[in-house]
Amino acid sequence: MTIAADLAQFAYHLDAEHLPAKTRETIHLLMLDVAGLCVAARDHDYVKAAGASIASDGKATAIGHKGAFGPYDAALVNGTAAHGEDYDDTFEGGPVHAGAVIVPAVLVVAEHRALMGGDVQKGVAAGLELMCRMSLVTPEAIHKACFHPTALLGAPAAAAAVATTLSLSPEKIAHAIGIAGSPASGIIEYLADGSWTKRLHAGSSAQSGIRAALLAEAGFTGPKTVLEGSHGFYKAFAPSKTPNSSPLLEGLGKRFVLETIAFKPYACGTMTQPFIDCAIELRRMGIKADDIASMVCNVGEGTVHRLWEPLALKHAPPNGYAGKFSSPYCIAAGFIDGKAGFEQFTEERVHDKDLRALAAKVSYVIDPNDEYPRNFTGHIRATLKDGSVREVRKPHMRGGAHEPLTRGEVLAKFRDNARFGGWSRERADELAGAIATIAKGGPVDLGCAGVAASGQPQGGAAPDRRDAGNAPGEHTPAAE
Repeated sequence: MTIAADLAQFAYHLDAEHLPAKTRETIHLLMLDVAGLCVAARDHDYVKAAGASIASDGKATAIGHKGAFGPYDAALVNGTAAHGEDYDDTFEGGPVHAGAVIVPAVLVVAEHRALMGGDVQKGVAAGLELMCRMSLVTPEAIHKACFHPTALLGAPAAAAAVATTLSLSPEKIAHAIGIAGSPASGIIEYLADGSWTKRLHAGSSAQSGIRAALLAEAGFTGPKTVLEGSHGFYKAFAPSKTPNSSPLLEGLGKRFVLETIAFKPYACGTMTQPFIDCAIELRRMGIKADDIASMVCNVGEGTVHRLWEPLALKHAPPNGYAGKFSSPYCIAAGFIDGKAGFEQFTEERVHDKDLRALAAKVSYVIDPNDEYPRNFTGHIRATLKDGSVREVRKPHMRGGAHEPLTRGEVLAKFRDNARFGGWSRERADELAGAIATIAKGGPVDLGCAGVAASGQPQGGAAPDRRDAGNAPGEHTPAAE
C-alpha cells in the first residue's frame, strides 16, 4: 500500500464515539480558539478584503459576518481570520498551525451538508493528526525550500479531514489526498515586507482541501504515491532532506499526537513565544530599558532566516505584521509592555521609538545544541550598562506540551478575543454553546456567529476592546 492509502485507512476507521477523551477535549478547545480568533479579526482590513472576494451564497457561516456562503468562500474567510494574527494554535516539532486550516474546512462542509457533530469530530481528528504527523517527515526542509509548512501540509490534511467528515471510502480519501498535492502551495516571501499572503495560507489550504475532497467524492482521481513518489510532495517541497515516514505512520490510530497541539499565549510567531516570556521575567526584576546595554539570545539555526535575519530589518520592522516575525521586536514589546497582544502589533506601536531603541540592542548567537524544531526554547543574556549581567532561560514554550494552557485559560482567551472583536459576553457565550453542542455530537449550527443587518452582532456588541496576549496569570478571572 502507498502512504496515502495507509492514511486513508486510518481516517476511514475513525469513530467519534471511540476517540480518546483527551483527543475530544483538544478538538473542542481548538474549535473554540479558532472561533474566537475569527471574531477578533473580523473587522481587520485583510479579513474585509477576503470577505469582499466572496462570490457565492450558501449555507456556511463566515464567523462574525452577515449572510451565509458557499463552503469555499466561508472556509477562505474563516481560515484567513483564524490565522491572520498568528495567535492560533501551533504544533511543536512542525511547526504547523493545524487548527486554523482543519477546523474551518470541516465546519463549513458540515454546515453545507447538514452533518452532525460526530462527523465534525472524526473529520477534525483525521485532519489534525495527519497534518501534525506530516510536519515531522522532513523537519525544517520545507521552510528551507522557502515554503510555508502550514500552507503546503494543510491542503492534503484538509482533504483527508473533509473526506472523512463526508464518510467517503478509503479509496476516495486516498484520492482526495492525492488531488490536494497539486493545489498545495504557499511561499514565505511575505517576510520581506510584512505583506498579507501568510494570513491567506490557512484559508486557501482549507479551500483546496474541500475542493480535493469533493472532487474525489465525484470520482476524480489523484496519485496515490503523492507523498513518497519520485515526483511527489516531499520531493518537490522539501528536497534538501530524505523523507522519514516513521513519524507519520508509527502508532497511527493508537496514539494521537494532536493532543500535544499548543495554544499560543501571544499574538505573534511561534518561536518568539518563549523569548517573550524571558523578556517579561527580566522586566519583573525591576530592570529598566535604559539600563540595558545589550541582549544576546541563544537560538536554533532553523529559526534564523525567518525571525532574526536580516537583522537590521528585524530591528525596525516596517509594519505591525512584520513585527510578529521579528524576535528583537517581540522581545522589546514583552519587556516594555509586559505582553504581546493585538495592541503590540499595530502600525503605530511598531514604530514607537522606545520599542525600536530596545529592539536594536537585541542580537543572537546560534546554539548548536538547541532542540529546535523538537522543542521551542527561549534565552536572553542581558548585559546592563553597569557591567552586570542578567540571564533568563525558558526550557519550553508556555502553552505547549510541557506547560499547556488550562481549559479555563483557553476559554478566557476565547472571550478576550470575542470582546476585542466587539462582541458582548452573552454573544460570546452563545457561540461557545453552539461549539459545545458540536463537541457533544449534536447539530452543526453556527448561525449565531453571524451578524444582523445593522452589522452588529446579534444580541448586541460590547464597545470595550481589551488587549489580548497576556503574560502568565493575566487572563480575566471572570472568564474562568
